[in-house]
Amino acid sequence: MTHDAPLNDAPSNDAPLNLIVLDMAGTTVADGGLVEQAFAAAAARLGVEPGSADHAEKLAYVRATMGESKITVFRHLFGEETLAQRANAAFEEAYGELVDGGRIAPVPGAREAIEQLTSEGRTVVLSTGFARPTQDAILAALGWQDLVALTLCPADAGGRGRPYPDMVLAAFLRTGAVDDVRRTVVAGDTSYDMLSGVRSGAGIVAGVLTGAHDKDQLTRSGATHVLGSVAELPGLIARAEA
Repeated sequence: MTHDAPLNDAPSNDAPLNLIVLDMAGTTVADGGLVEQAFAAAAARLGVEPGSADHAEKLAYVRATMGESKITVFRHLFGEETLAQRANAAFEEAYGELVDGGRIAPVPGAREAIEQLTSEGRTVVLSTGFARPTQDAILAALGWQDLVALTLCPADAGGRGRPYPDMVLAAFLRTGAVDDVRRTVVAGDTSYDMLSGVRSGAGIVAGVLTGAHDKDQLTRSGATHVLGSVAELPGLIARAEA
C-alpha cells in the first residue's frame, strides 16, 4: 500500500510568485474619472435627472462599488432586469466613446512593470469589471492586445465579477502558471479588488493608490500591502521571494 505525501500547510518559500492578476481601470489604466462620466450619460438616458437627489444617490453608490461588475451595479440601482440591461448598454457605449476619443492612458510605469514581470517568467493576467467589448476597446486604444497572456471580464469567469474570487480563480485554472493559489499576486485600486484577492487565497493582495479607494479602505478590505502604484509591484514581489 502506498500513501500520498502530505500536503504542506504553506507554499514552499522557494516557489515563485508566478501568476500576477492585475485590475485595469485605476490600477494599470488611468481613465480620469470616465466611469462617473459614462454613468452620468447612462443615467440620463434612463431619465435620472442630473443634479437631482436620485442622481446624487446613484452616483455615490457607483463610487462606493468601483471595481464591481457594472451589470451588477446597475441591477442594484435600477432593480428591473430590462432597465438594468439598458443602463449597462448605455454605460458601455458612453465609456467606449470616451475611450475612442483618446481619454485613457497607461498608469505611469504600468506597461514597464508588466513587461518586467513577463520577462521574469511570470504570467500576467488583466481583469476588469467591464464587459468584453469595453475591455477590448481599452486594450486596443492602448495597443495592449498582445501585452499579456490572458485578459478576463466577468463573463469569462461564469458571470460573477468582484468581489467574488471567480476571475482570479479563472486565471489560476486557465493559465496553469502556479500549482498553489497562494503563489498568486493580485493587485487593484478598490476594496472589491482586495476582497476578490483575499477570497481567492492569493498570497499577495496589493492595493494601489492610483485609483478609487484610499489606503484605509484597501487595508480594511484585506490588502496585504499598499503601494503608490503598480510600478512598485515587481520590487515588492522580488522582496517577497528573497
